[in-house]
Amino acid sequence: MGMPVPITSLAIIAVATLVVDGAHAQNAVVPETQQPQFRYDGRDIVVTAQRRSEALSDVPMSVTAVSGQALRERGVNTLQDLAKLTPGLSYVESGSSNPVYSIRGIGFFDTTIGNRPAVSVYLDEVSLPFSIMAPGASLDLERVEVLKGPQGTLFGQNSTGGAINYIAAKPTEVLKAGVDLGVGRFNTVDAAGFVSGPITGSMRIRVAGRIERGGDWQRSYTRADTLGRRDMLQGRALFEWSPASTVRMLLNVNGFKDRGDTQSAQLLAFVPSSTRLASEIPALANYPSAPPNNRAADWDPDIALDKDNSFYQVSLRQEFDLESDMVLTSLSGYLRFDIDQVTDQDGTAYNNVRTAAGGYNDSLYQELRLSGTLGSLRWTVGGIYSHDRAIEDNRVDFRYSTTNFATLPFGELIGTSQTYRQVFATVAAFGSFDWTIADGLVLHGGSRWTAADLDYRGCARVADAGGGLAITALYDSLRAARGLAPLATIRVGECLMVDGNLDPGEARGRLDQRNLAWRAGIDWNEDGNLLVYANASRGYKGGSAPTINGLGIAQIVAAKQETVLAYEVGAKATLLDRRVLLTAAAFYYDYSDKQVRGRTLVAPTLLGALETLVNVPQSRIMGVEGSIELHPNNGLKLSVAGTWLGSKVTDNFVNYSILGVERDFVGNPFPYTPRAQVVGDAQYQWTIGRSFDVFAGGSLNFRSATTAGFGAEPLLALKSYALVDLRAGTVTRDGRWRLQVYGRNVFDRYYWTNVAKFVDNVRRYAGNPATYGVTLSLRL
Repeated sequence: MGMPVPITSLAIIAVATLVVDGAHAQNAVVPETQQPQFRYDGRDIVVTAQRRSEALSDVPMSVTAVSGQALRERGVNTLQDLAKLTPGLSYVESGSSNPVYSIRGIGFFDTTIGNRPAVSVYLDEVSLPFSIMAPGASLDLERVEVLKGPQGTLFGQNSTGGAINYIAAKPTEVLKAGVDLGVGRFNTVDAAGFVSGPITGSMRIRVAGRIERGGDWQRSYTRADTLGRRDMLQGRALFEWSPASTVRMLLNVNGFKDRGDTQSAQLLAFVPSSTRLASEIPALANYPSAPPNNRAADWDPDIALDKDNSFYQVSLRQEFDLESDMVLTSLSGYLRFDIDQVTDQDGTAYNNVRTAAGGYNDSLYQELRLSGTLGSLRWTVGGIYSHDRAIEDNRVDFRYSTTNFATLPFGELIGTSQTYRQVFATVAAFGSFDWTIADGLVLHGGSRWTAADLDYRGCARVADAGGGLAITALYDSLRAARGLAPLATIRVGECLMVDGNLDPGEARGRLDQRNLAWRAGIDWNEDGNLLVYANASRGYKGGSAPTINGLGIAQIVAAKQETVLAYEVGAKATLLDRRVLLTAAAFYYDYSDKQVRGRTLVAPTLLGALETLVNVPQSRIMGVEGSIELHPNNGLKLSVAGTWLGSKVTDNFVNYSILGVERDFVGNPFPYTPRAQVVGDAQYQWTIGRSFDVFAGGSLNFRSATTAGFGAEPLLALKSYALVDLRAGTVTRDGRWRLQVYGRNVFDRYYWTNVAKFVDNVRRYAGNPATYGVTLSLRL
């Protein structure tokens, strides 16, 4: 497929020849992240959370920033790993290789590749609009920034929960190179490296890559079999060109290939849809539940449960310095993700439910903005266009209970396919300002107008002749009860979903959305040592349509956009020559139309309550967050951060529990929202000679109990857990060599991140077991 080139980008290149040479130039090269030194120098990490470089302690909002070096030391390579360092950030295993994450209780749980998250993810400010595009973003980073609360007036995609901004390490003006080699449990080999330097006087390049391979980490508890192979390849090439003192361009080409195994679930319980079903399927009713450890699971034997997924991105950033201290910036990008994977969904060795996911996502993105200063006023205006598609072609194989089965242990195999298409077209205009009204006192404001249009269509289809006969027989029995004539047999490839008259057809719809997001705030900064701020903001998340193996056409309806009105006050302080850094914040979120997976009665009601997307009318989140970082001496660093959340549905929300019982969930807390989260880290480093230091450290990640759904069902309980990681090693004083041994989840704590019901099986997704290994890093 050819890569479209945005017209705006071509126009911007033409403008380059008209740029005034005498305009003030900015330094385009971000220095290579320095290796950790033994002596504490009191420096603050520099971030671009407000699209300009500034010290983290000067940013008037809640931001967690972690340097690339710290990410490597702690083995953070995925969004799941990032949750171990970030209070308020939660990760859920969806069961379909699609990461699901939330910040301060705001997130969107969806297992399909069309999932558009409530927390936006960016790579160098270019949006990754679908969650499943994010796994490869963590390669060779300068840092990662997690912004909490509604976003949209500064970053490209509207969001209600926050933003995760990955900043890649940039090309350097002198030749540099680095290698990181690691081996660990389950025969894991992890190798990464980069080369960076000048090509000509005005052009620089940085090439980075990583390969991770590992053996099976899951094992069957009913037979001698294993699963869980890892096989991930990532790469990136950055080209930075400064053809004139007033022009800077950065071309980013990156991608990944994932050929590992899909994760199998742990069977928790068999919950049949009828007593007749239970009597006809004793094999499932009596299947043993999984033992309580992270490695135990079960799956279909002799089936390749593997992935062949790939992603690539091409983006171009162009900056032009104009007169009057103004900068014109263009961001252009094209991204594509392809999926081909098989997943066992029932957690048993029987072929009860299995899915084969296929399809692709792609996105075309263009942003143009102009920024500058006018006396004490700093301002930005701009516009955004994006065109995103989610094309899904999945197959679901599962067993229907029948009264005439013979040799099959539990009914006939029914195959269906899901073919869905969603097209999102977004146009937005935004502006923001920072006005210094007195010494240390700054007003902030911004707004964003967005038009987000969605077209969707699709249905579940018959995948084999036997399935067509079975589903037609089901509908004919329902039609006969209503005095309707029988259907012609639904053939392979035809839609099996029906309308209120039990006539098969395709679901189609359109959702046009308009909204105005905004942000206002004030902060006071006393000599860079004390920052006090107050913010109010409103953010939106656009609606999307579900991809469901459904029976009713009415199941495929888009949820309307959700909105959050957020209030936050906070403070940041540096004490004792910056050896003590403190942050504190309190926040309140007024949440309207939260999008969740739920159930609804669709016509004909004889089909029962079926899965769809629904909106929770009104809810709220309140909480506090704080952190302390201590450097009591040159070799010791201590840090601890925590978040307390109180979430609640505040208006009537009638829906169905996991057991299909209709309830009003008013007063319920949010799923996947632990009340308390704490992360901590400690490291001590001391010298053993003129050239070497020795270090030892560890980290703690605690999550309190929560639930995987509304209704406080015991089957959906997610218990509290605390994970401990340890590390120790040696590093040269110049930071060129580093040898480290590590252990993660060293006490092999059994925990799980999700519980869900698929057909009649309730199953868990366990976290990673204890792992350990050694890494060697070299910087030249």
